[in-house]
Amino acid sequence: MSDLPIWERRFRSPILSFPSWAPDAPERLVVASTESGSYQLHAWDRVTGFRHRVTDDPVGVLSGRPTRDGTGVIWFRDATGAETGSFVVSPFDGEAGSAEPVELLPGVPVGWNEGLAVGLRRTVAAISRESGYTVWISEDGAPVRQLYAHEQPVWLVGGMGMSGAVDRGALSADDAVLVLEVCEDGDLMHPALRAIDASTGATIADLSDEGLALHGVGFSPMAGDRRMLIAHERTGHRHPAIWDIATGVVTDLATGLDGDLEPSGWWPDGSAVLVIQMVEGRNRLHRHHIATGVTTLLDTEPGSITGAAVRPDGSVWYRCHNGLHPAALLVVGSSVPLLSANGPSAPDGRAFEAWWFANPKGQRVHGFLVHPEGPGPHPVIMRVHGGPHSVDMDRWAPDILAHVDAGFLVAQVNYRGSEGFGQAWRDELTGNIGFLELEDVLAGLDDLVARGLADPARAVLAGWSWGGYVTLLGMGRHPERWISGIGGVPVADYVAAYEDESPTLQALDRSLFGGSPSEMPELYQERSPITYVDAVRAPLLLMAGENDSRCPIRQVWNYVGRLRERGIEPQVYTYATGHASFDMDERVQQTAIVLDFLARTVPGARRLEGVDGQVGQRG
Repeated sequence: MSDLPIWERRFRSPILSFPSWAPDAPERLVVASTESGSYQLHAWDRVTGFRHRVTDDPVGVLSGRPTRDGTGVIWFRDATGAETGSFVVSPFDGEAGSAEPVELLPGVPVGWNEGLAVGLRRTVAAISRESGYTVWISEDGAPVRQLYAHEQPVWLVGGMGMSGAVDRGALSADDAVLVLEVCEDGDLMHPALRAIDASTGATIADLSDEGLALHGVGFSPMAGDRRMLIAHERTGHRHPAIWDIATGVVTDLATGLDGDLEPSGWWPDGSAVLVIQMVEGRNRLHRHHIATGVTTLLDTEPGSITGAAVRPDGSVWYRCHNGLHPAALLVVGSSVPLLSANGPSAPDGRAFEAWWFANPKGQRVHGFLVHPEGPGPHPVIMRVHGGPHSVDMDRWAPDILAHVDAGFLVAQVNYRGSEGFGQAWRDELTGNIGFLELEDVLAGLDDLVARGLADPARAVLAGWSWGGYVTLLGMGRHPERWISGIGGVPVADYVAAYEDESPTLQALDRSLFGGSPSEMPELYQERSPITYVDAVRAPLLLMAGENDSRCPIRQVWNYVGRLRERGIEPQVYTYATGHASFDMDERVQQTAIVLDFLARTVPGARRLEGVDGQVGQRG
């Protein structure tokens, strides 16, 4: 691999996800890795040192977890990349392809994954389909039966239990109580919590905060303990609390910390909880002792923490990365990786510089800058994150680093709607999507021009998913500002997108807009990029997944058709899976296409080694 260009070597260098471990055999772990060239699951036995690849899935597998006893690996099989499928089990000791995975819960309908919980004797799965949301249960290996159903979104607390190590999220330690996040009023952005009897489905207790979100993290690991760790927004920021389902009492955890705090799990004896704090796009870990109220800062490396959990021995594992270095799996107090991927290491990246500026409303907006070599003004890419309720962090990002290698200043804006800056900042988009994000991105560009860092005549607008939506909106509403644009898996025609997307994405759109397209036709039209397509004049690259259920491809072709009616031919690239590819060849291919497009449309952009002509054109 040493003969490959630096930008490609960053992609090809394998990475590891945060592992999950078997509750009854905690030295047996499952981790996703790109060692084989795509994300696949690998089993790792820390006692024997045995490690091998378990899956060989054509689409790729991003997450999985061991069975309780560690003899199997549970994962969600999605045949097309559309994110619909079913839970299956592969042998922990079996090599990839040696045995066909078996259904974990035969009889559960194929659908979108809304969470999995594996208890002592009960296994619970939540599935969404066009017809609604259902929760299914199997007890002691018996055939599944439906436990709960609703037409509005429902998912299990803790999701699949795959980002954390031990699946004690939705089920209490004795399997008696199950907790769901519910949106019976249709407001997906502000879910409530419902505790139900895990055998009968009868409601035990409800907890809601009108107009604010509640999220469950997981039950105390102690048998018979009905305390659940939750996150609330009553202070204006996400903060941890404990909901005692037996008494109904909610106890705030006074950590003394500022900003948004993400509770992440319990210590094994139930005496303390792990808390992730976000400070200007970087994370810190803390231990909060419940009885004494003492909060202790833990010794971690700087950057983004994308996974953290307490091991059965009380040690804390976490996954951390930043703009300079790929993610490493670490234990608190040590900088030596617990496990490294098999393969060559990546070339160093570049520092992400925190950045603040004012938007037209006078609010301070946070972002990150990644600088190329030499003095400005540089060509600039205003790189818009997805979500919209996501956030740009100090992270390992080979695609952004490739743009910087090509001579671009890359600017990332945590626009109104981003997570991590309080409930009011996140919810400001509600009923007013698209325009506010674009307003903040333009204010960021103006700030960079005023500082002499960015050349206004060489400004590119780019983003994927919601960032692709904002990009197309910006190309039509402010065509004079951009020399070219890149819309990856975008929302291009909002009404058509709504018609084809998954039920949960439809529910999110109804929450953001205040209703469906039939209920809010004028607002959907006003905030849809296709409404402004006739004003687009700069070169445009569009990239879309053929089986994407989040930003479906039909509405992208609608937008392309409108451009072609005007005699404008955008560059279009489609790929065979869904919202994102888990295959490294495909990711390299897409980055080469982007780099080629930038070299052809932006004066002064460098053509990097390995980028020759219009790579892989399709569509």
